[in-house]
Amino acid sequence: MAAATLAGCGSGGDSEKCPVKIGFVTDTGGIDDKSFNQSSYEGIKKFAKDNKIDKSCISYVESKSDADYVPNLSQMAEDGNDLVVAAGYLFDKAMGQVSKDYPDTKFFVIDTVVKGKNVVSGVFAAEESSYLAGVAAAMQTKAEGGDTVGFIGGMEGDTIGAFQAGFEQGVASVDPTLKIYVDYAGSFEDAAAGQTVAQKQYNAGAKVIYHAAGNAGNGAIKEAMERAKNGEKVWVIGVDRDQYKDGLDKDTEKSVILTSAMKRVDSATEQISKSVLDGKFKGGKTKLFNLANEGVGYPKKNPNLSDDISSKLDEVVAAIKKGDTKVSTKYIIKNGNMMTGQQVLDELAK
Repeated sequence: MAAATLAGCGSGGDSEKCPVKIGFVTDTGGIDDKSFNQSSYEGIKKFAKDNKIDKSCISYVESKSDADYVPNLSQMAEDGNDLVVAAGYLFDKAMGQVSKDYPDTKFFVIDTVVKGKNVVSGVFAAEESSYLAGVAAAMQTKAEGGDTVGFIGGMEGDTIGAFQAGFEQGVASVDPTLKIYVDYAGSFEDAAAGQTVAQKQYNAGAKVIYHAAGNAGNGAIKEAMERAKNGEKVWVIGVDRDQYKDGLDKDTEKSVILTSAMKRVDSATEQISKSVLDGKFKGGKTKLFNLANEGVGYPKKNPNLSDDISSKLDEVVAAIKKGDTKVSTKYIIKNGNMMTGQQVLDELAK
């Protein structure tokens, strides 16, 4: 625990003050990653506020490396939290181990499935919201006379691959001639690495970059903001939460965030926290959050998004909900490569 930062009650909230105690463990991106971790904890804070639960009854601990996962989860259980929440698929093995060590503690893990009678696993149809990101990126790029878009992932794997897959298909659905660059930062916390990859893609002609890279993706936002100051018109599509303010230049009062592919982890942590308070927590289950139950989506208010794009996104949302549009989790383009939308569609058809 020496490398971690603890906030909130830890073991400080007594049973009279705390009808329920919730502990949150971040991955290496940190609590202020402006993305996955931050949004997850915001859901817990909203739950506490809405249910008039003292702030001392919720807490978080930051993981500085993968080696912190097991001790941080264990410490949260030792502290007497009724529910321990972990953000991200990287907690897969650690959650499996710790949940067995503490069978009387309830656990919620996000973005992976862990078997256990005291564990609820939350998974998200990230491919659906990413499809919307692809549609928006393609339409904005074409409106500006461009022919290239980009995707930046954090670390390679099926979880982030689902974001990439949806984005590729969304772009291709608008115009299969558009070029799609795919690069991974190799990290969810290295903003400098994210900025370097964004530089590469913008230099290659990308008008819009969609990132699914946590804090590393903030580097892409920084790069876009710097280019905007120099008069270049480029965009970033945010992830997990509405990142409009993260790309806002206070001097010009303009943001480089075109829209955001929202993965409502805040809603998920809020819902599961409430289930513990109400005595309705049911372990051993996997809960899917998708467009149908508003577990994913895009923010309706963003001045950068044209009416044409907004209308199209609403049409696509309806089509996906009805099942008329199917989105695959199969990602095609390899790290460091570029393909056209048509090449992606051809590979998917094989």
